[in-house]
Amino acid sequence: MHYKALAAALITTLPLLAHAQSNVTIYGTMDAAVAIEDTDAPGEKRRTVVNSGNQSSSRLGFRGTEDLGNGLKAMFNIEAGVALDTGAADSALFGRRAVVGLQGGFGQLTVGREYSPIASVAAATDVFGQGFYGSNLSAFTTNRLTRRLANSVNFKSAPVAGFSLLAAWSAGERTVEPSGDLTGVALEYVNGPFYVGAGYHRLERIVFHHDSERVLGAGYKLGNFDFKANYLSADQAGSNNKFEQTNVGAAYGIGANKFFVNLQRNEIESGARGNAWAIAASHSLSKRTNLYTSYGTVRNNARAVFGLNSSSTNVTPPATALGADPSAFTVGVRHMF
Repeated sequence: MHYKALAAALITTLPLLAHAQSNVTIYGTMDAAVAIEDTDAPGEKRRTVVNSGNQSSSRLGFRGTEDLGNGLKAMFNIEAGVALDTGAADSALFGRRAVVGLQGGFGQLTVGREYSPIASVAAATDVFGQGFYGSNLSAFTTNRLTRRLANSVNFKSAPVAGFSLLAAWSAGERTVEPSGDLTGVALEYVNGPFYVGAGYHRLERIVFHHDSERVLGAGYKLGNFDFKANYLSADQAGSNNKFEQTNVGAAYGIGANKFFVNLQRNEIESGARGNAWAIAASHSLSKRTNLYTSYGTVRNNARAVFGLNSSSTNVTPPATALGADPSAFTVGVRHMF
């Protein structure tokens, strides 16, 4: 009888033990490609290279949750970048994302290194998914717009009538320029195939001025077509420094194939302008593996040296090569697990 009573007690306790356990997932993306890159700069030759991450940055991540009861969960996510061409890791081991927090009916609250509010809108409205040469990631290079926030506290609300609010504060933790204290907000709206989002960052400086960053984007899915567009800007202190980028793109999927096109315009208030166009195609071998190819080019005016960005690489002329017109072509394979 004692054994039966003990067995019954264990059986009734098992759900409570399972309730307290954490669920941990290992995931990743491995993306490698052969690319032909040309900066068009004087003295620099076109080169053929093996790259990592021309469609999606190669990565290895760990995420997990623990059910705390009453609809509340603890969560964490750490994600490391990997260079498949060399086997090297990113300079910061978990520089892609490193957060811990709580999630529930209110939404999600995290602390650590997180994507910025503007980054969420920019990613949702880039037809390339911020992969392939010619993506809107070029707006986040050379300290133009802020994509990730270290030392940050972040909140994303649960959707209410299709609306979600994102808010973040990042501590610069410096006593000299740039201080880097950043406050950001974004508002997203999703209604079936329709998406629209807008975001704003204010970056504080010690010498009594601030920089601002903005994004406005929209997307619509119509049958096999996807249409996406966005506008990004960064207004830094000083005269004629404002940067602006506009993207308009479309994609068409049929069977295992998907085709993409994106038009991009970059300009700086000082007069630098560059117009880019890019195309891409993807063929799915399974739900997790695909082959892809893409081509992009920028036509810069005599004051500009704008470049092309894929997920992990860029083809950008040196600052002295004003008016150079970079281009890139790539063929690759991507596997997700």
